[in-house]
Amino acid sequence: MDVPFILSWTTYLPAACALLLLALPGASDRALRRIALAGSLAAFVLSLHLVFHFDPFTGRMQFEESVSWIRLPAFEIRHHLGVDGISLFMVLLTTFLTPLVLLSSWRSVTQRVRPFLACILLLETGMIGVFCALDLMLFYVLWEVVLIPMYFLIGIWGGERRLYAAVKFILYTMTGSLLMLVGILYLFFAAGGDTFSLVELVARLESGALGWTSREELWLFLAFGLAFAIKVPLVPLHTWLPDAHVEAPTAGSVILAGVLLKMGAYGLLRFCLPLFPGAALALAPCISVLAVIGILYGALVAMVQPDLKKLVAYSSVSHMGLVVLGIFTFTTPGLEGALVQMVGHGLSTGALFLLVGMLYDRRHTRRIADFGGVAHASPVLAAAFLVVTLSSIALPGLNGFVGEVLILVGSFSRSKVFGTLAAVGMVLGAVYMLRMYQRVFWGPKNPANAGMGDIGTREKVLLLPILLLMLWIGVYPPPFLRRMDASVAGVLRRVESARAPGGSYRVDFMDARGTPGEETK
Repeated sequence: MDVPFILSWTTYLPAACALLLLALPGASDRALRRIALAGSLAAFVLSLHLVFHFDPFTGRMQFEESVSWIRLPAFEIRHHLGVDGISLFMVLLTTFLTPLVLLSSWRSVTQRVRPFLACILLLETGMIGVFCALDLMLFYVLWEVVLIPMYFLIGIWGGERRLYAAVKFILYTMTGSLLMLVGILYLFFAAGGDTFSLVELVARLESGALGWTSREELWLFLAFGLAFAIKVPLVPLHTWLPDAHVEAPTAGSVILAGVLLKMGAYGLLRFCLPLFPGAALALAPCISVLAVIGILYGALVAMVQPDLKKLVAYSSVSHMGLVVLGIFTFTTPGLEGALVQMVGHGLSTGALFLLVGMLYDRRHTRRIADFGGVAHASPVLAAAFLVVTLSSIALPGLNGFVGEVLILVGSFSRSKVFGTLAAVGMVLGAVYMLRMYQRVFWGPKNPANAGMGDIGTREKVLLLPILLLMLWIGVYPPPFLRRMDASVAGVLRRVESARAPGGSYRVDFMDARGTPGEETK
C-alpha cells in the first residue's frame, strides 16, 4: 500500500507531538509521557513501512518527496526527502531507539518533564530529517535543529558539569556546521545558482555539466568533512564527546551514541564521496591514519577509565574510528561493514548506556570501584549486560561481529598495516570491556550492592527488543546487506570515476604558481 508523503509523516510526527505536549498545560506527567511514547511508536511503525516496501534492486532514491519550501527571485529551497540503502536503516535506528529512550526515562526524569519530552521528540524529527534530506540547505537546517534539543538535554538535565559540557558540545559542532554552510553556498553558486539538490548536483557532475578544479574540490571536501569528522568524532576532534556523554542524562547519552555520532559517518558517505570523489581518494590515506589512531587511542584510554560512562564514551571513539576506516577503504565489504557497524554500534552502545543508567539509578554512582558482586543481587541485569558486552566486542553470532569483520576484510584488501592495527584495536576492546564486566559484576562483593534489586518488567521490556535485534543481525544479516548493495555500488562507481587510467588518483591539486602536481599511485 502506498502512503502519500510517508517520509514527511515519519519525520514530522514527533515534532507535532512535541507541540501537542506544549499545548496541554494542565496534563499530568503520566499523560504527557504516554502521548510522547505514542507519537514515537507511531513514527516507528511508519518507518517499518519504508523497510517492507523498499526495493533492494535499485540504487535510486525511493519514497521521494519534493515541494517548494522557500522561493525567492534569486533561488529556491525545496523540501526534498528520499531514502536509499544508505539512509534506510539510519532512519529505522532512530525511530527504534527513541521509544526506548522515553521508556528509560519514565521514572528517572521527574523535573521539567514536559520540556524534556519535547526535546526528545524534536531531536527525533531533526535526526530523521538529516537522514532523509536531499536538499543541501534543508539538510543544513535539520542538522542545526538537532543541536538545540541536545544542548538543552545536556545543559538542563545533565550532571554537575553540564553547562561546561553543553557549551563545549555546541561550540565544536557549530564551528564545523558553519564551515559546511560555506561549502553549501559555494556549491550552489558553482552550479549556476539554481539548485541545492544533492541528486541534481551529482547528476551534473557525472554528466560533465558541472565541475571544479582539484583545489576547489579539496577545500570543499574539507569544509564538509570537518563538520562530519567533528560529529563522528574523529581524533583529534573528539574531546567534546567524553564530557557530553558523562554529563548528559541517560536518554541523552543513548541518543548521542546511538544516532548522533552516525550523522557524521552518514555525511561522509552521502556527501563527501559522491560530490568530491577525487579529494576523497587523495585524502584517504591521511583519514585512514586518523581513523586507526582513533581506534587504538580510544581503546587504550578506555582501559584506564574509572567511570563507566567515560569508558563507554571512549569505546565509541574507537568503534567510530573503525567505521571511518571502513568507509575509506572504498570497497564493498568496507562500506557495507561500516553501515552495519553504524547500526550495530547504535544498538550495543545505546544498550550499554541504558544499562549503566540502570546501575546508576540503583547505586547513584558510576565509579567502577564502587561496584563488585552485582551479579549476585541482579542476575538478570548481569546477564543482559554480558550479552551487550559480547556484542560490543564482536562475538560471532551477535551484531558487532558482522560489521567489524566486513570492515577488516575491506581494510586488509587495501592495506595490511591498517587492517592489522584495526584488529589490534578490536583485541584491546575485548580487554577493557571484559575487564570492566568482571570488576562490576563478579569482583569482590561490595556490601552496599547487596540491596540493589534486579531489573523490573519495564526495564526488561526496554532491553528485550535490542537484544533480539542484536541476535538477528548477528545470525542472519542478509536482509540488511541486501538493501544496501545497490546504493553502496552507486557510491563506489562515483568514487571509481575519479581514478585516472592505470589505477592512479587524480591528485592534481594546484600549487601556488598554478602548476598541477603529479598523479600518485
